[in-house]
Amino acid sequence: MFGKKNEGAPQGRIDSLIGAGTRVEGSIRFTGGLRIDGEIVGSVEAAEGASSSTLVVSEHARIEGAIHVAYLVTNGTIVGPVKVDESLEIQPKARIIGDVEYTVIEMHQGAVVEGRMEHRAGKSAELKEAAPN
Repeated sequence: MFGKKNEGAPQGRIDSLIGAGTRVEGSIRFTGGLRIDGEIVGSVEAAEGASSSTLVVSEHARIEGAIHVAYLVTNGTIVGPVKVDESLEIQPKARIIGDVEYTVIEMHQGAVVEGRMEHRAGKSAELKEAAPN
């Protein structure tokens, strides 16, 4: 109710930014919110116990490696397996080349997934209709 922090909600702010023109080679582990505008070659994952970790991958970003987070919003390119514990939003210019494991998904028209999509067992399926642009 009032004054309680919702542990199951996505991170509302961005704590870290990997800017455009930046290339990181190696694994990244984070808590809170992370936005990527550059390029990552390596895995990106939330720290253990970071149940509200949010990863935002912008239209110009590219990640080559595995991703494991609670919440993911992507409009960029991801090459590798994607595991999202809570909610996945795939925006119109997004391209995922790899298998995707999700609980709740929102996929916009124009987005591309080249791989197997698997709903996580144990939670009821929920589909959200994307709002037209």
